[in-house]
Amino acid sequence: MTSALEDLTAWIGEARWFGGKGRPWTLAGVRRVGELPDAPEGVRVAIEIAEVAYSDSDESELYQVPLAYYREPQDRIGHALVGEWDDEELGHAWVYDAVHDRQAMGLWLTAFSHGESASRGELMFHVLPGHELDLESHSTLFSGEQSNSSVAFGDDALMKVFRKVTPGVNPDIAIHQVLTEAGSTHVAALYGWLDLVDDESDGTDATIQLAMLQQFLRTASDGWDLALASVRNLYAEADLHADEVGGDFASEAARLGTALAEVHADLAAHFPVEQRDAAAVADLADAMTGRLDAALDVVPDLAPYATGLRETYDALRALGSVEVQQVHGDLHLGQTLRTSLGWKIVDFEGEPAKPLAERLKPDSVWRDVAGMIRSFDYAPRVVSLTGLGPDSPEAGQIDYRASEWSSRNRSAFLLAYTEQRGEGLGEQAGTLLAAYLADKTVYEAVYEARNRPGWLSIPLAALGGTHD
Repeated sequence: MTSALEDLTAWIGEARWFGGKGRPWTLAGVRRVGELPDAPEGVRVAIEIAEVAYSDSDESELYQVPLAYYREPQDRIGHALVGEWDDEELGHAWVYDAVHDRQAMGLWLTAFSHGESASRGELMFHVLPGHELDLESHSTLFSGEQSNSSVAFGDDALMKVFRKVTPGVNPDIAIHQVLTEAGSTHVAALYGWLDLVDDESDGTDATIQLAMLQQFLRTASDGWDLALASVRNLYAEADLHADEVGGDFASEAARLGTALAEVHADLAAHFPVEQRDAAAVADLADAMTGRLDAALDVVPDLAPYATGLRETYDALRALGSVEVQQVHGDLHLGQTLRTSLGWKIVDFEGEPAKPLAERLKPDSVWRDVAGMIRSFDYAPRVVSLTGLGPDSPEAGQIDYRASEWSSRNRSAFLLAYTEQRGEGLGEQAGTLLAAYLADKTVYEAVYEARNRPGWLSIPLAALGGTHD
């Protein structure tokens, strides 16, 4: 029989949420940090923290591993079997990924309902007042998750289990808590969260946040999917312009601009607003320039645009002081949901590839605006590339219509955003937005060159105005 470490190593290596694929790694150790209370006889539901060490560097990462231990095999969740090994209480045990197990998830939901009284070991449950959880609801694991695991409880609640974890405050929890308590209508309400509190720590970054429980927006529609549907509707109407088709998206783009401005205002009211001095702005411009230099080695097709991009970054460098605040940090249409009551913005974790400490830093609101504008440009291009292909005889006409859709919705979004803020797009804001757009587009070019070469034309087309 294989050992627990061997079974866990094999299972982690195949997990969709494991970020170390392609790198040499070992499972340095596994630490049990707590168990969920009230488990029935013959069952244990534990939360383990696995440390992954990489042999190509001194880097290591922590991953949360919730496991359900059973004295007898469970055919109903056989697909989630991690392995078999001896347990100190159960003896020989069959061990499963707990997020697939409705019984284990029921224990988790009950623990949230009890709040701090359910805390065990190093686990601390927190609950915000104002919502009574439906303890009779069944759990359903979302299959499309990448970096985390999300579990819906009926129509009532959604739990996000963070897989890769880092000591410190998770911005997704911190921002949802503030916006929920502020009464924002543009986020799913936060119901509670789970902390790992390390009593053996010296007190520095002693808390790791493991999960959050929030409102489940069951009937919501994904913003990206809605945008794609609008584009397809336009392409199907050969003789109509973007503002003439029934699926025109501009009003929704405008509502989304208003929603983002209101979220930014709430964040500014409840998180620190700072002034980034001239030296810090110069550092930001230098960082963007550095990313361009690195990108040119990966994407030679960027070379014709390099001079124009550098001029954009030089204009940023000349700005002087710039206001920064808490922002989303990784905003695009896929981070939005349209409900019957309006737009909701989700996933405030920031860019997953960045360290947690960096994701918590304030930034310019124009980073979020730039991310959404780039998303409006991607939607029509993706539909044309995946539906027709670049060599289609209709490609020229479709390219024109894609540009029309993108321009109309970018303009509607930006106008609504600036009007809600009570200010137009002044010179400083325009310079900031141009720099963030350029930086985002360079990032896209590198990503597409490495992962989807057929889509490289999307960011390159956006750089047409910066051609040497």
